[in-house]
Amino acid sequence: MKRKHYLANIYCGKVAQKYGIETAIDKQLASTSLYLSVEGLAGDECADKDYHGGLDRALHQYPLEHYAYWQEKYANRAVDKANWQAPGMGENLSSTGMTEDTVCLGDRYQWGEAIIEVSQPRSPCFKLNKRWDIETFSVDMQELSRCGWLYRVIRPGMVNVDEPLELIARVSNAMTIREVCKAFFGDPLNEDGLLQLRQQSTLSDSWMDKVSQRLATKKVENWSFRLLGHS
Repeated sequence: MKRKHYLANIYCGKVAQKYGIETAIDKQLASTSLYLSVEGLAGDECADKDYHGGLDRALHQYPLEHYAYWQEKYANRAVDKANWQAPGMGENLSSTGMTEDTVCLGDRYQWGEAIIEVSQPRSPCFKLNKRWDIETFSVDMQELSRCGWLYRVIRPGMVNVDEPLELIARVSNAMTIREVCKAFFGDPLNEDGLLQLRQQSTLSDSWMDKVSQRLATKKVENWSFRLLGHS
């Protein structure tokens, strides 16, 4: 069970007016030990607490490997190739060797003094479109399940980049992050997929509420504002 993954870097950000929006997506390298509370890393800020941050979204991890894919996909766009690198997705944790195919919902990791638990995939939003100056970047990220994932903090404590993420627990009915994305985003009204998601006791409250609403109403919530910034 115990598998260790070393991080490439840790990042924190301050809220600023950038890309025509108020955002903390531009993060800076954190090279010292930091305190990780239930709300996230010390010094890391969040511009819109209705849709970002919170107990189920205290940390965002993004695979470093994905940047090469995005650079190739958008090779003909005006974005400077040098920009296709961490932390361009606003991630706190940057890593190699951990992807949506190997990380599962509910995975618990010991990280330094802290214990963190995977709570949901990241929900791509229009701020990524602004960041990259690509109108449908969030849509592409969602459709391709290259979203990264979020954590809740089970036990706060001091952490740093030299401490590995050590997998200490995995639920018995674990779904990979890609499987969760496929059920939630890819086939959002498939009853079998929704029922499987409803069995995931570690799924974030906000996602679980949406799963229950879909099962009850047979309708999908409107994604337009989240993905594109307008109705």
